[in-house]
Amino acid sequence: MNKLFLTTALVALAAASAADAAEGDWVFRLRALSVAPSESATITPIGGDVDISNSVVPELDISYFFTDHFAAELILGVTPHDVMAVNTAAGNVDLGSVTLLPPTLTFQYHFQPEASFRPYVGAGVNYTVFFNDALPTGGTATSISYDNSFGLAAQIGADIDLNETWFLNVDLKWVDINTDVTINNTIMADVDIDPWIFGIGIGRRF
Repeated sequence: MNKLFLTTALVALAAASAADAAEGDWVFRLRALSVAPSESATITPIGGDVDISNSVVPELDISYFFTDHFAAELILGVTPHDVMAVNTAAGNVDLGSVTLLPPTLTFQYHFQPEASFRPYVGAGVNYTVFFNDALPTGGTATSISYDNSFGLAAQIGADIDLNETWFLNVDLKWVDINTDVTINNTIMADVDIDPWIFGIGIGRRF
């Protein structure tokens, strides 16, 4: 009987120690992101569209749990991209590269915080800063500027326990990013970047 009681107690203790993120917890995740723009553009007066390269980058996010089910997540990272204006009246125009800093804050609902597999959904806002733009030497474009962007964001994902502290994470976000681009001080482009962002990584609870 004592052995049975001890075994039952150990199993219960192990289950309790595997309890997942709860009210008041901080959670940190380190992910590898694949950033895939679903871009489109209106370019005046030369017409055409825009092509923006995909990017694979590291990313850090920080979450705080207000309750067992509700959390806020802030993602931090930068994404470099190559940019090309395509099918314009001037042909394809190489616009060089630009780096995006897109801090995104989402508010999440976690469906089963007590389980080892914990799906969630989230929605929030994004502010994107464009910097480190570089034009190719000797190209048609001699100057370029990007306006910063404010938009919405949505996500779906899941945390999968490895033990009582560490877990795997998979996450998919869509971010509304729009920028007005000025090329050579005369050409205006209204560019929707709107990337899909897939992340996979590891996290830790504190």
